[in-house]
Amino acid sequence: MRPLLLAALIGLWASAALAQAFDPVTAAVRAGDYKQITSVVVARHGQVVYEQYFDADQSGGGAAALRNTRSATKTITGMLVGAAVDRGLLKAEAHVLDYFPDRAPLQNPDPRKGKITVEDFLTMSSLLECDDENEVSRGNEEKMYLVEDWVKFTLDLPIKGFPEWIPAPDKSPYGRAWSYCTAGAATLGPLIQRAVKRPLPAFAQESLFAPLGITDARWQFTPLHDAMTGGGLQLSTRDLWKLGQLYLDGGKWQGRQVISADWVRRSVSPHANARPDTDYGYLWWLQAFRIGDKPVKTWGMYGTGGNKVYVLPDQDAVVVVTTTSYRVPHAGDLTDKLFTGLIVPAIGAAP
Repeated sequence: MRPLLLAALIGLWASAALAQAFDPVTAAVRAGDYKQITSVVVARHGQVVYEQYFDADQSGGGAAALRNTRSATKTITGMLVGAAVDRGLLKAEAHVLDYFPDRAPLQNPDPRKGKITVEDFLTMSSLLECDDENEVSRGNEEKMYLVEDWVKFTLDLPIKGFPEWIPAPDKSPYGRAWSYCTAGAATLGPLIQRAVKRPLPAFAQESLFAPLGITDARWQFTPLHDAMTGGGLQLSTRDLWKLGQLYLDGGKWQGRQVISADWVRRSVSPHANARPDTDYGYLWWLQAFRIGDKPVKTWGMYGTGGNKVYVLPDQDAVVVVTTTSYRVPHAGDLTDKLFTGLIVPAIGAAP
C-alpha cells in the first residue's frame, strides 16, 4: 500500500476513534445532565479535536456566538498587563496609587495603601478589605456596582484586619493572604490605559487579539466609560481556546511571540493559595484535579455559571466550556464534574 494512502487511512481511523471517544460528552450535555452548557471545544497538540455547540439551533447561538464568560475576563486582564510589561510601559512592582493622583484625597488613609502594587491586584492579595465571597465585606463587588467611580471605590477601601483566626500574609502560603476581589481587577483596566496612554480596547486589539486573529471582542464598560476588566468581556468559544493555547505554547501563536515566555511563566506560577487544592497565579487559577489515582494539573480561566477554560500542560491540551447557568447553584462544580468525569478520560482515550 502506498505510504500516502496508508497515512490517509490511519488519519481517518484516528478521527473516527477520536469522535467516538467524545460521544459520552455530547450525549450527557444534550441530556441536560450539566444544565445550560452552550459549547465545548477541546484541542490537543494545537489542533481542535472536538467542537460542539449545543445552542446552534437557537437565535444567537452556534460557533459565531459571543460568550459572556464573566470573570474569565480577569485572566485576559493579566495578559494585557503582561503585554504592557513586555513593552516596557508598566512593571508588576509599580505602585497602584502612583497612577491615580487625581483620586486623592482617599478615605481611610493609610501609608500601606501607597505600597500596594499591580502584582497585589494580579494575585488577589492586596491589603485592601475586599472579598466578593463575603457579602458584608466593604469591597464586595455588588457594592462597587452601586457607585459611579469604581477606581475610587477600590482605593477608598480600608486596610483589612487579621484577627487571630485569619492567617496574616506572613503566615500564609507564598507570603500572601488571598481573597477574591473583583474591584482590584476592575482597577487594573484604567491603570493599564494610563500606562500605555491608549484606550484599553484598542491596546487589547493591537497587542493581543489581532495577533491571534480575534476580530470580534465585545467589552462591557463602567459608568465612567472604562472597559470593565473584572468581567463581562464577550468572545467566541474558539477565541477563548486561542487564549488558552497561547499560554500553553509559552506565549506563542503560530510561531509568533505575542506574550513573553517570562510573563507566561510568572503568570502560571503560584503566588497565593486560594483553596486547599488550588493556588493562584496572575489572575489564573492553578488547580490540580485528581482523576482516579492521578493528579491532572490545570491553569484555569474561571467565570460565573461554570464558564471555564482549562489548560492542561502535561496533556498538551486546552478545554473550553461555556454555559448560561448563571443562577444555577454550584455551576462551577458541574463544569468540573463534566471535565473530570468525561472530557479528560476522552482526551486520554484519544489516539
